Amino acid sequence: MEYNGWKNRETWNVALWLGNDYPTYQAAQGYKTYPQPFLSFREDLSKGMLKCTATGDGVSLWDASLDVAALDEAMKEE
Repeated sequence: MEYNGWKNRETWNVALWLGNDYPTYQAAQGYKTYPQPFLSFREDLSKGMLKCTATGDGVSLWDASLDVAALDEAMKEE
């Protein structure tokens, strides 16, 4: 069942966070040309100074239900 046009609530929440949290959005812009921008971005987020592994709403960036292909496309379009 879709959630606001996304595969599920988790994917929607991560996409919303990527596009609407300004510091995250700015950082994500540098990954637009990567073959797998979302996977690369989340790896770097988890290892960097922020140690970020979830959205502000607590959705894990490693949640198995995430539609990674859709998140990649969203990052490329932003």
